[in-house]
Amino acid sequence: MRRWTVQDVMTESVVSVGEHTAYKDIVETLARHKVSAVPVVDDDGRVVGVVSEADLLHKLEFQGVQPLTHLLERKQRRQAREKATGDMAAELMTGPPVTIGRQDTVSGAARIMDQERIKRLPVVDEQGRLVGIVSRADLLRVYLRVDAAIADEIRDEVLLRTMWIDPATMTVAVDRGVVTLTGSADRRSTMEIIVRLCEGLPGVVDVVNQIVPAYDDTADLRRKNLMGATVKETTP
Repeated sequence: MRRWTVQDVMTESVVSVGEHTAYKDIVETLARHKVSAVPVVDDDGRVVGVVSEADLLHKLEFQGVQPLTHLLERKQRRQAREKATGDMAAELMTGPPVTIGRQDTVSGAARIMDQERIKRLPVVDEQGRLVGIVSRADLLRVYLRVDAAIADEIRDEVLLRTMWIDPATMTVAVDRGVVTLTGSADRRSTMEIIVRLCEGLPGVVDVVNQIVPAYDDTADLRRKNLMGATVKETTP
């Protein structure tokens, strides 16, 4: 089974600005391309930061305010004041940048976006050079897979090639990304593996498990794990 990677969904034609791009030129770039942020690259094409509308708005926020800093001023507020005086991308951007590689998984990209609370990730090569960008909307493209393609992958990749189970012995139905599995399995553990593999496929929204195991090997597996565990004795 092939995992979808960032390269499968990213946008290769990406708008960027240089470190010395002027404030007004950045504003015009965002407006022209209808984006809210752009990567900032150095002379070698490496991503050094990201400049967003929020970074640019600091100039309006502090317009007419005396440039005085306060001893108890929070770091975030102080950085906003500093950006308000910036005239070029290098002075306005947020860095270091959060980036991702082409071969990283789509699920990994989603986790990073959630953790960092960002809407898009610059995609870089091994040298840190910009090769594309991936957004939340791009990640959701995996759910545009047609139901028939998902069903075929479950039969061919999950059942036949991975589990060595004849697909004809199990019914696989997919409706709007929801997979329903009906049939029998030799063991409960086999059933659980099949379900987990299906849940991990691109485009699968949910899995309805109607597989009936012929034998519940839960107790056997627990006993085997206990027998294989090493118990360390402690001396008082």
